This record gives sequence, structure tokens and C-alpha cells, in this order.
Amino acid sequence: MESGTSSKRPNILLITVDQMRFDCLSILGHPVVETPNLDELARTGVRFDHAYSATPTCVPARAAIFTGMKQTSHGRVGYQERVPWNYPNTLPGELTKSGYHTQCVGKMHVYPARSLLGFHNVVLHDGYLHYNRDKQNTPVQEHFDEVDDYLPWLRGQVPGADLLDLGLDCNASTVARPWALPEHLHPTNWTVSQSIDFLRRRDPGKPFFLWMSFVRPHSPLDPPQAYLDMYKDLDFPDPVIGEWAMKEDPERNGFNPVTSKGIVPKRRLKTAMAAYYALITHIDHQIGRFLQVLSEYGERNNTIIMFTSDHGELLGDHHLFRKSLPYEGSAHIPFIVNDAGGHLDLATGSAVSEIIELRDIMPSLLNAASAEIPGSVDGESIWDLARSDKEPREKSWREYLHGEHTQGIMSTQWITDGREKYIWYSQTGEEQFFDLAQDPGELHNLIHDPALQEKIQYWRSILIHELQGREEGYVQGGCLVVGREPVSVLSHIKQA
Repeated sequence: MESGTSSKRPNILLITVDQMRFDCLSILGHPVVETPNLDELARTGVRFDHAYSATPTCVPARAAIFTGMKQTSHGRVGYQERVPWNYPNTLPGELTKSGYHTQCVGKMHVYPARSLLGFHNVVLHDGYLHYNRDKQNTPVQEHFDEVDDYLPWLRGQVPGADLLDLGLDCNASTVARPWALPEHLHPTNWTVSQSIDFLRRRDPGKPFFLWMSFVRPHSPLDPPQAYLDMYKDLDFPDPVIGEWAMKEDPERNGFNPVTSKGIVPKRRLKTAMAAYYALITHIDHQIGRFLQVLSEYGERNNTIIMFTSDHGELLGDHHLFRKSLPYEGSAHIPFIVNDAGGHLDLATGSAVSEIIELRDIMPSLLNAASAEIPGSVDGESIWDLARSDKEPREKSWREYLHGEHTQGIMSTQWITDGREKYIWYSQTGEEQFFDLAQDPGELHNLIHDPALQEKIQYWRSILIHELQGREEGYVQGGCLVVGREPVSVLSHIKQA
């Protein structure tokens, strides 16, 4: 498509946050979280209430966004860094070829870190990554000091500043403290400031694709003081604790600031929850700041906006923290689309119940841009689900989602349709079954309920179908095999 016709096409703004739970929107009735700008995008747009991250950690989730592929196609079925990204077809690459001016600001989390992946330009801040801060084993050209754009900028404002100054690890999901510098120096503000500067520098003869990619509310839990003050004295509902969850913490894992499980001291947990919610409201206000400037440039009604997260945060649910597991707090994500100019004829203010996944972002945005969708894409365009005047689809929408994540003894495989969920722990053989419609908190494991065995066997057979032929050998003789060694990256990616 020639760029001469591109001015008739809408701009595309993809906003992603890192590690935000699906339920942390005030428009969904959260008892404490305030998200006025996201609420307005949902009120005047479309909310997708059953959006999931099939491989809920940063690297594999972003592979799904970039490629439109399911995890078995993009090959990242767990978290592993320093595996090159050699995908021939990417979302920004296809939009660039189609005549869009493409820009990413914030987190990419690809390798090598400065890979453009099809963007015209990247202003990069991946947050603190242990592998590229390793002074002993990381080559100079790959070190954080060389590849990151935020830290050199910050040091220009505050000589000697570093990401470690607050004393918080990047995975410290149970420890928090307020941001110690002026608010405008926070990574969240920086992401929006750089995105606003792109509006000034963009090519006015082309539509733009801007990926505004925040590194928060992923820890460190470091909101500016004004935002922490909004939450620190509130009473929060306790995290949901399933009857199947751990009841004791003999190893006292809850005292580890970067723990993924354990019973955390109540005061510490409350402060962490307050800071997590505060980071979300901080992001929300900065999104509002960007939208105001977008309007000042006269582009608000000509911009399709998509908001989502790469995965969630367990935040103490079932005495679990961080992500990677298939429970709702970890795998279920917020997903909002807003089309103020009516380019897509969406049903304003509606909520879609069909199950969607991060792989659906690429075909949806390419479709909105009138760009060709490569044959490598596994996802589907979501717009027909949200039209104001729905027409019958040529084929039915997906009936379920297969998710998974490699994590040692906690490696899981799971199937959900958004109303029910079957989970298999591949290393122990433990199974779980939840009726999400009646039990959204996943409090009751129904795997041994005699009345549900036929239904459970159905979902188990779906998982067997999905895993048939996998290189790990999860299925033999038509049955799930316990204890097969999991891998984080499938062999066809390592060999690429």
C-alpha cells in the first residue's frame, strides 16, 4: 500500500502496562483502585472481559504481541532471556511496510535489546533486567548502561542516579517505598514525555503507530508519594485464598522480598498492595496527560487506542505472588479498545465475552490499518466481536485457550474458555478444575467432584490434543505423562 493513501487511515496507539491484574479497574467495581482515564476509554469504547496471556511472563507474552503467534509457533513457552528474536513478520514491521510511521517508547524486552523488530525507532527502557546488569558475564555492548535510554537521561538530570537507589529489587512484589525524586523523573512520566515528543517529531504525511509501553506496575513498587498517599490508609479486601492453597509457610518464604509464594507479614503486604494500586493510578493519570496532548494535535478522533497488559500479578491470591501461573490474578488481563472517530463501527460502551489472547493484537491492528495479515499469524482480528451491528462470522470464534508456562516443579499446562478452567501440573501430575462462572476467585478445586468427571475428562482430552506431538513428550498413548522435562524455548526457535 502506498504511503500517499496512508493519511486516510487511522493512527494506532497501543498502550501496554507490565504486570497489571485484570480486575484493577474502577469501572469493573474494584473496591479501592481509581482509574478514571481507563474507565473513560472503556465507557466510550469496548471492554474485552475474557482476555488472557497464554504464557504469562514478560518475554513469551511480548512474543505473542510482536508476532501474532501462539506460544507453540513463536516457540517461547517459558521465560528465557538472551534467545535471539529472528521473526520475519512482526506487528511494527508490517505496519512500517504498509506506510505507517512506527515508534516504540518504553519496554520491548527482546534480544538483542536494541533490535528494532520493524520499528522505525525505539526509545528503550526495559526496566531492571538481571542479565544485562551482570557486570561479570555481560559484554559491554549488551550491558544496561549501553542499551537503555532512560538511565542516561535520568543521570543527566540527577548525576550518579541508578535504578538501585531505592533498594528495591525488580521482582520485589512484597516490599514498597515511595519514589524519592521529583515525579517528572519517574519512568512512567518519562515514557509519556517521550511519547509526546514523538507526536512533535512524527512524519505528518503518514499515519502513526505508537507503542507506549510502561514498565510499571511491575515492581519495584515505587509510586510517587502523592499516589501512595491515596491508598496507604485505606482498608483493602484480603487476597482470595483457595481451600486448596497452602495454609502454612514452614520455610517462611513470605519473608523473602522477591518471593513467589508464602505468608507475608500483614503490614508489609498492605503497603505493597497500596503501592501497586498507586502505580496503576499514576499510570492512568499519565495516560490522561498523553490523551490531552493527542487532542491538542488534533489526532484524538483519528486514533484507535488499544490498552492491555502482558500478564497479571497474583498479589497474594492463594498466598502466591508475581506471575507465570494460570490463576486469574496472573493470566487474566485487562483489555480495552477505544475508537473515538468511529473507524471500526464498534458498539460503544459494550463488553465482549468471547475469549481473546495477546496473539490477537497483531491481526486486529493490521486489520484496522488495512494492512495485509501474514500467513504466520495464529491470532484473529477481534473487531467482529465488538461491532455495533454484528453480522454472522464465517467461522465460530475460538472455543478455548491453551496456556502454559515452564517453571521447574511449578510448570503448568491449562485450558480455559473463560468460564471453566482445567490445570495440569506437568511435573507432579496435580490437576485442578475451577468453575469460574460460579467461583471467579478459584476458591474450590472441583477436580474430584463425581458429578463433573465427564466434563473434566473433556477438558483433559482437549489438553492432550494440544500437547500431542510436542517435543517434551507430554503425551504418550493418548495420555498425559507426568515428569517429562519441560523446556522454556522450543527447539525450532533455538535453531533459527
